[in-house]
Order: sequence, then C-alpha cells, then structure tokens
Amino acid sequence: MAKCFLVTGSPGVGKTTLIARILETLKSSNPNLKIQGFFTRNIRGGGERVGFEVVTLDGRTAPLASINSIRWPTVGRYRVDIASFESLALPELQVKEDTDLFVIDEVGKMELLSSLFFPAVLRVLESNKPLIATIPVPKAGRDLPAVLRLKSHPGATIFSLTKSNRDAMKDQIYSCLVGRLV
Repeated sequence: MAKCFLVTGSPGVGKTTLIARILETLKSSNPNLKIQGFFTRNIRGGGERVGFEVVTLDGRTAPLASINSIRWPTVGRYRVDIASFESLALPELQVKEDTDLFVIDEVGKMELLSSLFFPAVLRVLESNKPLIATIPVPKAGRDLPAVLRLKSHPGATIFSLTKSNRDAMKDQIYSCLVGRLV
C-alpha cells in the first residue's frame, strides 16, 4: 500500500501550490491531523528570483539559497545555506508517535547538499507514516541518486504534474492520502 506520494513536474508548474491546496483541504476536513514538514518558497527582489527560503507548516522561515552570498556551496547561480536549512527543516522531519503526515517540498539538489537531510527523509519513510514530497524532473534523463531511491521505494506512487492536469491531480492525490490517513 502506497505511503510515499511523490509529485514531479517542470519548474513553475505548480507542485508547491498543489501540495499547499491539498493540505488546506485535509486540514479543513480533518482539523486534528498532525502534519509535519516544510515548503520552499521563492525570494524575489527587483522583479527576479534572488533566492529561496524554507517555510515550516507553522510559518517559521529560514534562508535556503541566495544569489547574494559568496560563502556557501553552489547550485546553478544560487549559493545554498546548508546550516540554515538544517536548523529549520531537520527538526520537522523527526518522526513522532502522533504525526499523521509528513510534507517535504522538495527533495532536490539544494536540500541534498545537506548530508543529514536524506537520512532524515529515509527515517520518515521507514516510519511507515504517509509522506507527500515534491521531486525534480530528471535532468538529461537522469534522476539524482536520492530521488531515484525514493521513486523506487516499494510504497512510492509518482504523480507527474502538468498545467493541464493540476486540478484533477489535486483530487486524485487528496483521495489517495485520505485513504492512507484513516
């Protein structure tokens, strides 16, 4: 039975928005659900994206990456603040008895620069608690090794999001999640 729901799609297709809408619906129909995890959000400046931040489900934020730093490792044109990411995201991935669902947006190159991140994701998978996560599309037909490992997990179901299937996908993923949360 699937417990790992992976949403993939091109950048900007609406993966984060889709998960946020699913969570809103879940919370309104099940207000006592205990959900842990985080989102990543664009930081804009001067009309362009200048970085990313991590946002917990209760609204706390920390920098993830910026074009303005020179001290951190690079992914594309962004410099990744691993320590900041770990300080906020890793506590959200600690498995607790009363947690009903985990949300991880996303399991991508920036997040995987943290040597502690993927082991925390694997502990969530091993807990048998439902997990919904976003993953990047393969570059040049090749997945990141950690993403490939998630996709090949026996409990994984992969949803490929496009602009034309977003609404139908929300209903489909919501139905799958509700069936696993009962």
